Amino acid sequence: MTASAHPKKRLLPPALREFRGYIKYWDLCLMLLPVIAYFVIFKYIPMGGIVIAFKDYKLGLGISGSAWVGLENFIQAFRTRFFIRSIRNTLIISVLKLAVGFPAPIILALMLNEVRHSLYKRVVQTISYLPHFLSWVIMAGILTQLLSPNNGAVNALLKNWFGQKESISFLLDNTYFRQTVVLSDVWKGVGWGSILYLATISSIDPTLYEAAICDGASRPQRVRYITLPSILPTITIMLILNLGSILDAGFDQILNLYSSAVYETGDIIDTYVYRVGLVDWNYKLSTAIGLFKNLIGFILVVTTNAVAKRIGGNGIW
Repeated sequence: MTASAHPKKRLLPPALREFRGYIKYWDLCLMLLPVIAYFVIFKYIPMGGIVIAFKDYKLGLGISGSAWVGLENFIQAFRTRFFIRSIRNTLIISVLKLAVGFPAPIILALMLNEVRHSLYKRVVQTISYLPHFLSWVIMAGILTQLLSPNNGAVNALLKNWFGQKESISFLLDNTYFRQTVVLSDVWKGVGWGSILYLATISSIDPTLYEAAICDGASRPQRVRYITLPSILPTITIMLILNLGSILDAGFDQILNLYSSAVYETGDIIDTYVYRVGLVDWNYKLSTAIGLFKNLIGFILVVTTNAVAKRIGGNGIW
């Protein structure tokens, strides 16, 4: 039989081949349905309300009956002193959280990876994970007790050990509120954030460390030349995601910790939107501010991803 007698295998289009893969693994795809339903119902369908940001929305008239005003709501927002203040506070708190909170899980993971006593390592991991499973409502109650100017443990420690004469109102003083927010956020998330880096470190080929030991490399040198380069792609992706949400300064945390006394340094975009939209019933202005915030976040994600790919070749897409 000649070669021409063999029929050529017909290649299916890429889209059809992918669809056949879905059919083949239908049971796994079925497990994705609740996740897809969640995003469709709670993320995509509500996006239809974005049009409120461009209308003079009246509750009685509805979205379709309200007059179109274009960018008037955005102009009104930028003319409001409180909105400008919330942007400033959001950026300051977010940058502080990124500067302190982003490297903290990496450092903790590197330190735990060097611990050889398994029992001690598990105890430290468990203690560091626990705050993550507490809501900010509970954490706010704990922090209120610890930082109380009357009988709080922190003020008692400052007075007895460091000679502090007057009590400090950490949650009611604009001088200390931002630092309190940043440090409490690190305390709550450092243990949980280290899990991803520990998992990445555990996947590193052990022979690399064995070869480095044979070459006489010390522990700091092994961390510098093996561990850190191996987890760099994970660090890059997490940095992109963190920069994309830099305008999310922590709504739950701020709402449970702040008060009118610290609006000047603690009022962020999300809490301002909450007061404008749900307290003052100004839905058009709160929607415009929320849309502006999400647009900036999207631009930051795309820009950071492009810069990361150009510098290190790693990105989300």
